[in-house]
Amino acid sequence: MGSFIGIILHSIGGFAAGSFYIPMNFVKKWSWESAWMILGMSAWIITPITVAWITVPDFFEVLFKADSTVRFWTYFWGAMWGIGGLTFGLTMRYLGISLGMTIALGFCTAFGTLIPPIFAGTFMDLLATLGGQVTVIGVVLSLIGIGITGKAGFLKEKDLDKEQQQETIKEFNLSKGMIIAVISGILSASFAFGLTAGKPIADIALLHGAKDLFQNNAVLVWVLWGGFTTNMIYVLFMMLKNKSYSDLNKKEAPLAKNYLWAAIGGTTWYM
Repeated sequence: MGSFIGIILHSIGGFAAGSFYIPMNFVKKWSWESAWMILGMSAWIITPITVAWITVPDFFEVLFKADSTVRFWTYFWGAMWGIGGLTFGLTMRYLGISLGMTIALGFCTAFGTLIPPIFAGTFMDLLATLGGQVTVIGVVLSLIGIGITGKAGFLKEKDLDKEQQQETIKEFNLSKGMIIAVISGILSASFAFGLTAGKPIADIALLHGAKDLFQNNAVLVWVLWGGFTTNMIYVLFMMLKNKSYSDLNKKEAPLAKNYLWAAIGGTTWYM
């Protein structure tokens, strides 16, 4: 029964990861950075704090009880992962949802699976087990799929002129998008490092009565705060550069719907 529930939860998570950007298509008359700011506040601040507050007893005490060094490294790796998350958003911007999701999530899966055991020095131990061998084979197949998808993207780019490319993706740029997707995949592995660095926070959550399933919810808050920081630095830079800071109260834009759709995208991302 536990395995079945696990499969269901992973399926929900996979669906959310693959569809969180869809609500952004309903955000009208806003720049990308304005929508990304609201999505980020929902995904990395409001939702994780709310969920952790519900699932971790004495949440705010747990949050700051660990040593400052532990909190720093958890936050730091979150900030590095945040750059990966930011470039993931840029991948969608330059490649679109279908091609962008395939390439970016593929690299995230590959690097996120392989880098932690390599970093920990346990990769050879992983290869010695059947489960580890199957995992590595899955990663290789994923990379092959990325290669095929990328090749298809290049062929499609050759077949379409610039106007046709931008009919569906306003800022379509295959070369730039591919480079950003690779960077996103590598840096996204930092999320796993953040969870490892925050293990003492999870242990404190358990001591305060959190269930095993929810022990990392307090750790996630620190990791996601780091990610939020790096994303907001870029977003604020783009707002100043493009003078788009007025989007958030622009009368011509459907403000209520824009805030709602961006927030839905953020909540879906957290799932």
